[in-house]
Amino acid sequence: MRRSSVAGDTGTRQDVRLRTRSVNRVAFWWTKSDKRWKAFEVGLLTLKEWTPDEILATVKNSLAVKLHPERYRQTLADLSLGLLFQKTSTRTRTSFEVGMTQMGGHAVYMDWGATNFALADLKDEAQVLSRYVDGIVARMKHNDDLLNLASGSEVPVINGCCDRYHPCQALGDLLTMYEVRGGLSDLHVVYTGILNNVCNSLIVACTKAGVRITIVTPEINPASKDDELMNAARATGLLEETLDLQDAVRDADFVYTDTWIDMEFFFDESYAEEKQRRIDAFSPYQINEELLESTDAYVMHCLPAHKGYEVTAGVMDSTQCIAVDQAENRMHAQKAVLLRLMECV
Repeated sequence: MRRSSVAGDTGTRQDVRLRTRSVNRVAFWWTKSDKRWKAFEVGLLTLKEWTPDEILATVKNSLAVKLHPERYRQTLADLSLGLLFQKTSTRTRTSFEVGMTQMGGHAVYMDWGATNFALADLKDEAQVLSRYVDGIVARMKHNDDLLNLASGSEVPVINGCCDRYHPCQALGDLLTMYEVRGGLSDLHVVYTGILNNVCNSLIVACTKAGVRITIVTPEINPASKDDELMNAARATGLLEETLDLQDAVRDADFVYTDTWIDMEFFFDESYAEEKQRRIDAFSPYQINEELLESTDAYVMHCLPAHKGYEVTAGVMDSTQCIAVDQAENRMHAQKAVLLRLMECV
């Protein structure tokens, strides 16, 4: 039996599933300042909605899942996960599919263009999908579409990446730091490059987990702008902002970067002028061999990397780079997220 989210109420898996769906419904509130509806879902949309304790518990559970996979082989038996993707994917799709299989569950992959999500009302389709599955991973181009989908879903929605946040990546990053340094105390992370979705989620994860983070970001991706997130992070005293990369990395434990150009635009001819502008603007913020002469920090990258741009090939192929470990840890972190949201831990 699995315990219901209603205190003191227990029943069969099917009974609990029906009851928890009513508890996990999306709640709305009206924000008068911008005249927009905003959705809060008992899922993982931004990481802002998770408490520090929830984040730290998930990191520790991620490590337990990684070290003792045999204990979780049938934990998600009879449960299904819908994977709805607008964007291309290697790591996110594979890690969720394999993760569900390893824990006894089943994942259903849906390419956006091959479904009626591309034709019909998003909320209606989300509500129907949520009657078939126990959770939804949505990898969307736009955050507004993610919120729309979440507002129609009756099961937890996990953000598999959008233009504003990448929370699963950030949880995998925390697990990687925890593993490498034996904990998260007294750590310093430096992020260099463009302030984007990955940077946003990394800022939230670090400041909520008690990790000092310095961002060296001369520009922000317009779609990633989140003043509320930045103000909350600054209030913790753990976020530092500078444009002096050389100075920032001197006492860093980890130096992190991401692509300067969103992957869907990298080979887009219509984006060529903006691509060249960004290359010229961000070249001083590249992670290269010269920069690493002043630090023994580990190098992190969410992948895919454009070698020769945000990071050199030599650095990516060096023993200081732990990007592949990060990629592996995405799966373990996401397994812990699934266990939490499907009420199995």
